[in-house]
Amino acid sequence: MTHQATQGSTGFDLFGLDKALIRGVRAAGFDRPRPIQTETIPAILDGRDVLGLAQTGTGKTAAFALPILDRLLEARRRGSRVLILAPTRELATQIAAEIRILSKFTPLKLVIIYGGVSARNQINALRHGPEIVVGCPGRVLDLLQQKELRLDRIETLVLDEADHMFDMGFLPDIRRILKALPEERQNLLFSATMPREIRHLADRLLVDPHVVQLADSKPAETIDHALFPVGERRKRALLEVLLTSDECQSAIVFLRTKMRARRLAEQLVKAGFNAVALQGNMSQNKRDKAMEGFRSGRFDFLVATDIAARGIDVSGVSHVINFDVPNTPLAYTHRIGRTGRAELEGIACTFVTSADRDWVRDTERMIGSPIPRRHIEGFEAFADEVTEKRLPARSNRRRKPGGQGQGQGQGQGQGGSGGNRRRRRRRGAQGGGASPSAGGPRGSRRRGSGNRKRSRRATG
Repeated sequence: MTHQATQGSTGFDLFGLDKALIRGVRAAGFDRPRPIQTETIPAILDGRDVLGLAQTGTGKTAAFALPILDRLLEARRRGSRVLILAPTRELATQIAAEIRILSKFTPLKLVIIYGGVSARNQINALRHGPEIVVGCPGRVLDLLQQKELRLDRIETLVLDEADHMFDMGFLPDIRRILKALPEERQNLLFSATMPREIRHLADRLLVDPHVVQLADSKPAETIDHALFPVGERRKRALLEVLLTSDECQSAIVFLRTKMRARRLAEQLVKAGFNAVALQGNMSQNKRDKAMEGFRSGRFDFLVATDIAARGIDVSGVSHVINFDVPNTPLAYTHRIGRTGRAELEGIACTFVTSADRDWVRDTERMIGSPIPRRHIEGFEAFADEVTEKRLPARSNRRRKPGGQGQGQGQGQGQGGSGGNRRRRRRRGAQGGGASPSAGGPRGSRRRGSGNRKRSRRATG
């Protein structure tokens, strides 16, 4: 069925979607289609295979969910008809949550399946015949082999963040899942990058696909990004200065390893920051609590590894801070793209040491322009860096009357204290470790809706 726009219609009405879905679109707060939605929805409605090259946060979930839901409503039948595969539990949960909002005024049912938790509830949900299955390859394959999940009547397959599935070693599982699917089906593949292995998978999977390429090696114009030269031992002190700045309402801090992420989160909590870790060794329950706490504003700062944070899409994140540089230049754009979303402005700070020179050179070559260097007084790492903008130290900040605490370690005396930091420290916490100077009890700062409203709309 070909959907044509109604003359004079606007927004999502242009696609001719079912009225129940338009109600869901309004419930989700969407007012106008984003570029990937405009490019992909008509092709999916017409039953074509689609190859979408786009980052997380571009609106691709709605881009494939709305036309899939519309087609399911056209011809109702029980049983699993759509399989959506994602590389991580967090991304699968995010996809399922958005689809549930879009479909809340329809009778369609969805089940989400992933490892790390008991399969009993997931199996019970499958026995109720949901039309949509969202899951991670490992648990999908497990339930398929246990004959608890039938895929022989799947009409549409979605592979989201296919490049990350390859990075995490899921391609063998995906190939086994593909063998259980009917040959006649619609295939939708989304990926931020197109390495050779994913290109081979796309060539095998897709038939005459409609190609949408929105992935860009350059950071979005809404992101103010810069490099901060600093010595390795001074990173944490510099981080605390940035986290207590006026502009920092919430932040995702990236590190290279699970151990480093866990240790830094613990250090920040001891220093009085509302921080929480997100890394692969955590149980699913703890991961869920960490993400929900960050989304709701109970935690201001999320300390994460790349793998654990893949697919995370949280609105209103003011800062991304690369405590460690990413493993590859391409991952730089993907990491910092978690701020500056939905036309809001964001700030991305990357700490670089003298050991990161090759990474800096390769990343600047990839994006096609130099990345600004910014120095904070007292944190310079290597003298031959070109300074484009010098930021003043915050050591003269107004102290809270009666404050007696004093920082310890390498960060002592840097960053000062005062009202701004009091909003970012838990009540009763005192400076420690490599914290800049602290003093007295700290009030709690919540990253609620009021703070998010401070994010400025990009003016173009």
